[in-house]
Amino acid sequence: MLPTENRLRRREDFATAVRRGRRAGRPLLVVHLRSGATDPHAPGESAPPTRAGFVVSKAVGGAVVRNQVKRRLRHLMRERLTEPPPGSLVVVRALPGAGDADHAQLARDLDAALQRLLGGGTR
Repeated sequence: MLPTENRLRRREDFATAVRRGRRAGRPLLVVHLRSGATDPHAPGESAPPTRAGFVVSKAVGGAVVRNQVKRRLRHLMRERLTEPPPGSLVVVRALPGAGDADHAQLARDLDAALQRLLGGGTR
């Protein structure tokens, strides 16, 4: 589970990350990153934490499959919260193939997308 301060909850924050951020697509997911965006809702914090949100549509599968994919992505993202700069907004959108993928495949695609967005090499 992601800590409360690292959860992306507001619709406006999702929209900001998707519309104004950079995007990296992989076969199982698409990652949107808005680097170092300041949080207008945080009172006077100099370096707000990185926040992440997830979009898993019905195209991925039934409710059980969608929830399983969300749990896996939350766990994977929790381990990678230090990679983007503080104040970043990250939205991970699962594509239909994510429902059939295992944990290692999701991790590989998430790592590749984040490295591409952060300008790093291969991991």
